[in-house]
Amino acid sequence: MPEPAHRRSKSPHVADPGGNPGRRAVLAGTVGLGLAGVLGRWHQGGQDSSAHHPIARPGSAALVSFPPGLSGQQLAGQRVIFSYSGVTPPASLLSDISAGLVGGVIFFGENIQSESQIAGVISQLRQAAARGPIKLPLLLMTDQEGGLVRRLPGEPTLSAKQMGQAADPVAAASAGGTGAGRNLRGVGMNVNLAPVLDVFYSAGDFIDQYQRSFSNDPAAVAALGSAFISAQQATGVAATAKHFPGLGSATTSQNTDLQPVTLNVSQAQLRSTDEVPYPAAISAGVMLVMCSWALYPALDPNLPAGLSPTIVGGELRGRNGFRGVTITDALEAGALSAYGTTAQRTVKAAAAGMDLILCSARDVAQGQSARNALATALGDGTLKSSDFHTATQRIGWLRAALF
Repeated sequence: MPEPAHRRSKSPHVADPGGNPGRRAVLAGTVGLGLAGVLGRWHQGGQDSSAHHPIARPGSAALVSFPPGLSGQQLAGQRVIFSYSGVTPPASLLSDISAGLVGGVIFFGENIQSESQIAGVISQLRQAAARGPIKLPLLLMTDQEGGLVRRLPGEPTLSAKQMGQAADPVAAASAGGTGAGRNLRGVGMNVNLAPVLDVFYSAGDFIDQYQRSFSNDPAAVAALGSAFISAQQATGVAATAKHFPGLGSATTSQNTDLQPVTLNVSQAQLRSTDEVPYPAAISAGVMLVMCSWALYPALDPNLPAGLSPTIVGGELRGRNGFRGVTITDALEAGALSAYGTTAQRTVKAAAAGMDLILCSARDVAQGQSARNALATALGDGTLKSSDFHTATQRIGWLRAALF
């Protein structure tokens, strides 16, 4: 996700830049040596669950149904990730969780005072869910990419670029994934919106300026991203590859959080550079993929990636074979200014094939609006019932695989 601006860095905990976050030949050789190996403490109240098992990778059977008898509102709620402002979750969010109306929550720096404080909040959210009709873990997520883009103190302290420039890049990326997973698990979070798989084009550009990209070499990003994913998911925390099909060509001023962005990259270039890391990530078992809000005329001249059935269904799921869960970038992003209200954007994204809708405006009402829109669209046939239920089954599989 493009970091900062209004969504990503409204209130960082550790370090949060005000915009989004070489050695190419040497790195490519080093990465090549480790690629084959790369691909082939949740605690609450002092409880240590470090004895856990790696997450099963997405496959043809990656479907788990929710309990029968759920209302349209409850089914719709499973597809929405909520957010809130401040350090205390509002009563409206807790009551919606207990009613089975919430799929998950994303946390930002402004929600986190300390590790013990956010662990207590997460325990409260889990207890609310336990009172409800859905006995699957909530999706509890944040952005813990490393370096400047972290919501929790601690690992990974290296940025993606620093991992890529390490003496042993694969080992550094693997350590980063392990550190991120243990860190999130330690406070009770089970999804990391990382790693970034964007291949930066020019030094200092949009995705490179805060060192969020592993490299300008697609093969290196593929290897290091896969190492991060495999190591993190071995801790029991799901990884998210982002931002498909890639933001590496975006210039410093092309921030989808703030404005519409068009990336005039040829189809051949997208497929030979930007998309190269994704088959490796999928082979490594990445559980989620986040789609970009940029427009890619070479793939779809009319719709941003996350609103495009051509890109989500054709390019990501069809050509690249992804079977896991798709998640939008921030629904309130400036890139979607021409696409209507929260409700309208939600339905367009779901129709395009996005499973999870990320409502990150720090306002529970935003998530409620998205949920209402999905329920209405399911009820009146705007969204096909079969597609809707397949999306919820993928989400059910994801949640069943987590703690």
